[in-house]
Amino acid sequence: MLLTNATLATMHGTSPYGLIQNGAVWTDGALIKWAGAQKDAPLESKFGKTIDCEGRLITPGLVDCHTHIIFGGNRANEFEMRLNGASYEEISRAGGGIVSTVNATRAASEDTLLADALKRVDTLISEGVTSLEIKSGYGLDLDTELKMLRVARTIARHRKITIRTSFLGAHAVPAEFADQPDAYIEDVCLPTLEAAHQQGLVDAVDGFCEGIAFQPEQIRKVFDKAKSRGLPVKLHAEQLSNLGGARLAAEFGALSADHLEYANEADAVAMAQSGSVAVILPGAFYTLRETQRPPIEMFRKHNVPMALATDCNPGSSPMTSILLTMNMACTLFSMTPEEALAGVTRNGARALGLKNCGTLCQGAVADLGIWDVEHPGELSYRIGFNPLHKRIYRGEIT
Repeated sequence: MLLTNATLATMHGTSPYGLIQNGAVWTDGALIKWAGAQKDAPLESKFGKTIDCEGRLITPGLVDCHTHIIFGGNRANEFEMRLNGASYEEISRAGGGIVSTVNATRAASEDTLLADALKRVDTLISEGVTSLEIKSGYGLDLDTELKMLRVARTIARHRKITIRTSFLGAHAVPAEFADQPDAYIEDVCLPTLEAAHQQGLVDAVDGFCEGIAFQPEQIRKVFDKAKSRGLPVKLHAEQLSNLGGARLAAEFGALSADHLEYANEADAVAMAQSGSVAVILPGAFYTLRETQRPPIEMFRKHNVPMALATDCNPGSSPMTSILLTMNMACTLFSMTPEEALAGVTRNGARALGLKNCGTLCQGAVADLGIWDVEHPGELSYRIGFNPLHKRIYRGEIT
C-alpha cells in the first residue's frame, strides 16, 4: 500500500516532529518499507494499492503505555468523596481506593471483565491507539491476578491492537494481609509472579512504591524475582511523596518510572543514566486535584525521554482519551505539542520495550494514524475533538 499526498510526522530526525511536507509512506505487509518525500518514492512502491491522503497528516500509531484498563465495578462514589474533601490517602485507608476495586474484580467473571474492558479499549482505538499496556493489580491473590492477565491476552485476539501486559501484584496490600505487607509479598505476590511467568502471561513487572503501598525494600524483592526470570521492570514512583522509587527503578534499568510528581534532580540524573523513560500521567494529577507538578524542565535538562499515558483506572484516572491526555500534558505541565506527540509515539513505545514502533521509518511496524488536521500540533490543541480519519494496524486499514 502506498499512501500519498500527506504531511508526515515521522517522529525521528532533527527537524520538529520529523516533519515532511508532500510525503508518502509505502507499507509492505506489517512493516513500513519506505517513508519520505513523495518525489523520492521508489518506483516499485507504485505497484499495489495507492491511497491519496488529500493533504492529511500521517503519524505513527499512538501508544498508551500505562493503563489499568481491566477492572470490576467503578468508584464514582469516591469521586464524590474527594469533592467533599476526602484525600486519596484517607479514602484508601478507609477501605476505598484500590481495595474496593479488588473486591469487585475478584467477584467478576472473565467474560464480564473482558466485555467491560473492550468498551474502554474501543474508545482508545477510535483515537488512533495501536499499542496498549495493561496491568494486573486488582486481584492481589493468585487466581484473580492470573484471571486479569488472561483477559489482557484475550483482548489482542478480539481487537487489532498490540497488547503488553505488566504484572502489578505489588499494587496494594489486600485486606486479608492488613498491616502485613512483607507477608503478602512473600506468600502471594512472588508466587503469583512465578505462576504468571510460567504461563506466559507477563511482559514486564510493575509495583507501587508509595507510603500507602510498598516501601523500596519490598519492591526490591519483586524486582529481584523479575530479574531472575529475565523480565523487565517499571515502577509507579514519587506520585505522592519521594521514597526513592525512581532511583530504585533506575538501578534495575527499568523501562520506565511513572507519575514522578515528587521526583528530584537526583532521580532525573539516575533515570538519564539508566535510560529509563519518565511516564507522565496528567489524568491522575487532574482527577486527584494535585498541586505538585512533575519536574518536566528537569527531565528536559537531563535528556530523560518523556512518555504520556492515560493511566486509565476506575479511581484516580477514569480516562480513556489519549488525545485529552496530550492536551492535559501541555496545559497542566507545559509540555510542548511535539513532546506530547513523542510521548504517545516514540517514547511511549520505548516505555514498553517496543523496538520497531513509534516512528515512520523503514523497518518500523506499519501502525499509522491518518488525521484530518494540517499540523501535528493540532492533536494537542483541541479539546473533545477526534480528528482521526483512518487507523492502520500492521498495514491494514481498521
